Order: sequence, then structure tokens, then C-alpha cells
Amino acid sequence: MAKPPFSLEGYKVPGVTDGEQGQPYDERETNRAWEDFLTSGDLRRENSLVRGIIEESWQRSVKSGVNAHCKGSNLVASPDDLYELRLKNDDLLGSSAQTFRRVAEVLGDAATMLVITDRNGVVLDVGGDQRTIDAGHDIRLEVGAAWGETVTGTNGIGTALITGKPVHVHAAEHFSEGIKAWTCVGSPIRSPIDGSIIGIIDFSGPQAIFHRHNVALAVIAANHIELALSEKIRLERIRLLEASISRMPGTGSSDGVVILDRFGRVVHHNDMASVRWRRIAQSGDLSIGNRILPSSDGRLAQDLANGLPEELREQRIEPLLVDGIVKGAMLVLASRPRINSAASQVSPIARAALMSAKEAIIGCSEALQDVVEKVERAALGRTAILLEGETGVGKELFARLVHAASQKTGKEPFVAFNCGAVSKELLGGELFGHAPGAYTGATREGKPGRFEFANGGVLSLDEIGEMPLDLQPYLLRVLEERAVYRLGDNKPRPVDVRLVASTNRNLKQEVVEGRFRKDLYFRIGVVKITIPPLRERLGDVEILIDHFNRQFADTYSTQPLRFEAATMELLRRYSWPGNVRELRNLIENLVLMTLTGVVTPRDLPEDFVEAEAPPPSMPLPTGHGSTPAGDEIARFDDMERRAIERAVANAGGNIAAAAEKLGLSRATLYRKLHQYRSRN
Repeated sequence: MAKPPFSLEGYKVPGVTDGEQGQPYDERETNRAWEDFLTSGDLRRENSLVRGIIEESWQRSVKSGVNAHCKGSNLVASPDDLYELRLKNDDLLGSSAQTFRRVAEVLGDAATMLVITDRNGVVLDVGGDQRTIDAGHDIRLEVGAAWGETVTGTNGIGTALITGKPVHVHAAEHFSEGIKAWTCVGSPIRSPIDGSIIGIIDFSGPQAIFHRHNVALAVIAANHIELALSEKIRLERIRLLEASISRMPGTGSSDGVVILDRFGRVVHHNDMASVRWRRIAQSGDLSIGNRILPSSDGRLAQDLANGLPEELREQRIEPLLVDGIVKGAMLVLASRPRINSAASQVSPIARAALMSAKEAIIGCSEALQDVVEKVERAALGRTAILLEGETGVGKELFARLVHAASQKTGKEPFVAFNCGAVSKELLGGELFGHAPGAYTGATREGKPGRFEFANGGVLSLDEIGEMPLDLQPYLLRVLEERAVYRLGDNKPRPVDVRLVASTNRNLKQEVVEGRFRKDLYFRIGVVKITIPPLRERLGDVEILIDHFNRQFADTYSTQPLRFEAATMELLRRYSWPGNVRELRNLIENLVLMTLTGVVTPRDLPEDFVEAEAPPPSMPLPTGHGSTPAGDEIARFDDMERRAIERAVANAGGNIAAAAEKLGLSRATLYRKLHQYRSRN
């Protein structure tokens, strides 16, 4: 038999009681029974002193192939895996910290170590007597080691996990010979939401610490941890409910609302949700604690809709953010179904493409959702669509949504072309194609243009306002005749193309100033949809920050950044003149350049912070009412504002180019833009 791994000299230990419920513990008899069991595989002897729970555990240990002569755990997590495990069990570790301290005080200098494991028996943290902790390394009772029954056989941790009850395993009762000098008491820690076991609290030490009341102490400690978890969950639930209030606009009194936590579990629902659920859902139920969304141990997937059961995927679901981090979701069970009546005619490939196109548009603000719905409705027709919006709002994503929403087979082509990306001389040939040798630089064989490539699908023309006046009649003719003429060729080639044009210019003003044909404007603008700038999308800044934070963390194999509250407030208040593109670039910069993993206001670029600074105050004239001087200042401000807006528009939203044209620094131009926009 193995000897105790350390001396007890100088330790105060609780009194030893050699029994449980009147049944005496006899170490010699227990060891003899263990040896007989290994030989015969049977303990069915009269007057056996081995408890039934121990015998059953020994039998499971044999079936699992555990080495009866091993010296503790032989499975230890790598540092990276351990980091992930501790991250996933952050709530458990945080809620157990105070209990750890209090129990350590109760035990004093008794030779006892405290252990917290996850739901699989992997040790997450240890505490208590340092000499016992040091001795625990000899049997790998240490952070990262696995102590499930299938790894180390009968022990307080693994057996408590299997039975779901508090268990003490005393010395010779252990299955593995190398740990028979130890005594351990394990008690399950259960989730306050669904009652599932999420971990074990264990007291371990030399066999002389055994006392039947240690089981009660372990149960009390587990209960304290569960109470702390319950309080934490209650506070998180309150914050999720608070976060859901900002998402309530757009929901009706007859809509069902379900609040999910970051584990995808139901934490709250209104009465109408139960009614809607029975009519819509075919699987599962809506009871508190029921998991509706899949979750990677507290991290919801970005594509929330895809995680829903099939029958719920057409319902509205929005992420809920707390301190800039997705902590849950709000599922709205609408009183009116959103499923398109023509959906049954669409192939599964086309439906998947539509879902993907919608998921690519990140945000849940009412302004954004209104535009998404308008685009989907417009896509049902065949007329041209004009998308208007500032630079960086993501107009191509909406062009792709038109394509996805109008598909039937999922194989219809989508062709995107930027009219401002090629020279005037090449633009016509790129769009309409050309006959052999039609112009200098044309190929000898001839070439089809983008219209022919897009036949049967959608052609997205970005920066339509950049098209030269002399080419605009060609485009108008194609749209009117639904046929394309290659340059240098009189042969019409029929095309069935849905045109989606987009621009950051005011085309109506371009028509007035003679830079765009009126007839073409009315032809491409039958349906006009304005994409809202980011500053008008209430609540979407936080969602986009979380999205790009995760995306770039994955790209660069780092952990997602955390944002201080003051930083998030700055980001929320910022006017985002470069819109989503500017935000995306900022987050990528922060992921690459932030060293601590926490973003403070000091980490934001200088231009960004300067743009947030309040404009310098201007002395006002004394006296009452308006004065000629005040009127003159107002007229000057208005002239300056219009000059700045025109410069930015002419530069296509490029702030650096506009600042150079105006003779200002970028920081000054950002500040003035923010100043004028804040007055609107």
C-alpha cells in the first residue's frame, strides 16, 4: 500500500469518525475487498463492509478501463485549453470566489485543500492549505487535471458527478491505488436555471481529515455558490430586460416577446409569447431555462436566426448588448407571419442565399430594418432600383439583397461594376461589350459586356453618377429595349437584366446642373431607396462593434477586445461620417494595435477624439433679440456649412480629399462636420 504523501505533524485536523450511518469503516477489510474485487470482479460476500455506492463505482471504473494501480490523474489540459475552460466557466469561478475564502477561514490550518471543477470534472481552481495543495501535485490533483470516474476511478469528484449526489470517498475506498492515502468529499453545484450539474466543489486531504460532517460542509458550500450564481443570473436578467426596452419599438401589443440569455436559454417571456409559441413551434417548450438557441458555453453565434428551430427562422430575433457585449437575444413572435407567399416556389439554394444576404447586413435598428423590408418588397418586381446613401453605408450589400430576394433557382448571376473605377474610354466597352476592333484597345475577337454577363440576373452599377453624359443614352436604350448593342455592332442582343444602381450623389441636383440626363434619372429611379447613415441607426453601433470585434479577433487569432464604458459612450456619440466602413476600419486598427486587450478612450485615433471634442465657443452679443452682427455670423456659418457639404459630396465622401480641397486639416473638417450635424 502507498504511504501518505506527507506528514500530518503540526497540523490541526478534525476528529475522525470511522463510520457512516452506523456502518463502520475498516481500512484493512476495505483493502482486502478491493484486492478480491480486482481478482474476481465480485464483491457479493456476506457481511461486506464496502458501501454500495463505492462498489457500484468500482464496477464502473473497471468497465471504463481505469488502471487500478495508477497514481492519480493522467489527463491534464493544455494551457490554451485550460484558458478556454476557465473563460467558459467564468460565472462559476466568480460566484465561488467568496465561498472559497469563507470555507478556508472555517477550516483554518486543517490539512485540507478546496477544489472547483467544471461539469466534466476538470479542475478549474484550488485553494486552502498550501502544503496540501503542494502534495496534490504528486497525484495531479491540480488545475487543469481531469478527475472524472472514467479517468481516475472512484473519487469524490468523479463519483459525485456520476451520482448527482454529495459523496465522500475515504482512503481505501478509492479505486486507484495511488490515491488511497487521501480522503475527498465532493458535492455537485447545480445551475439555478435548469438544475443541471455545472461543477463540483471538493474537499481533499490526507485520510486523517475524514469527518462525516465534512459532507454537510461541502453541501453548504455548494449551496452558497448556487445562491451567488442565482443572484448573478437575476442581475443579468434585469440588465437583459433593460436592454430589450430599446428594441421594443416595432413590436405590437399582440406580439410575443421572449428574452434569451447568452446560453440561448429562456429567462423571460410575456403571456402572448406562450400563445404564439403553441401556434408556431413544433418542438421544445417555452418554459424558463429551456434552450432555444445553440451557444458555445455562453457565446451566442453571430447568425442568430440560423440557430433557431426551422419553424422559427422567419421570426424577428435581435441581439441584446450589455456594456457593448452580446449577452442575450430578444425573439419576437409576430402576430402576422413574415413568410412570403411565394416562398414555396423558391429553391432551397435561393432561400439559403437570401438568408445569407440578410445576415450580411449587420444591425437591428428600426431604420435599418425598414430599409431591409423595402428592399425585399422592391425585389419582387422587375423594375430598376436606385439605392442612395452616403459613402460607406454598404450599398452593395443591399444590391446583393435585391439579387438574393429576387432569385428562384439560386443560380441567377450577380454582376457588380463600379462606374467610377475605369476610365471614360473603357467604360462603354466594359458595360456594353464591343465588336472586334471597334476602337483603339479593343480586342480582335470582340467581347461581351457586363449586361450580357448579368443576363437572367442582377447588374449592380455603383457610382452611377460617374457615368459620362455621352454614354448615358446607351444605358437608357438598353433599359428601354431590353437589348444590348455592343460598341461598333448594330446587332441587338436581348438581355433580361434587373438593374440596381447606387450613388452617394444627389442625382436630382445633378440633373438640375446638367450632369445627368433627366430621362435616365426617371428610368433608373422608379424605385428609390435611401440607405440610412450609421448615425441614424439607433443601437447599431454597439452591434457592429461586437461583430467586427469578433471577426477580426478570429482573423488575427486573438481574443476579442473589451471596451471601457467611457470608450463605448464615445463610440455611440460619434457621428461616423465614414459610416460602417469607417467603423470597420477603426475596429481592425484597434484589434491590431491595442496591447492590453481593453480599449480606453486613449486608444482611439487622435482624429477621432478631436472630432468628438466640442466646437470652440463663439462669443454672443449682449442684449436681447437678434442683432445684425448675430445675423451675419449665422449667414457666415450657413455659407461655410454649404461649402463643406459640397466639398465632401464632390470628393465622394472622401474626407481627406475634401479637407485638402478646402485647405483644412482632417481633424478640423471632422470637427466642423460634427458641429453642423449636431445642430440639425
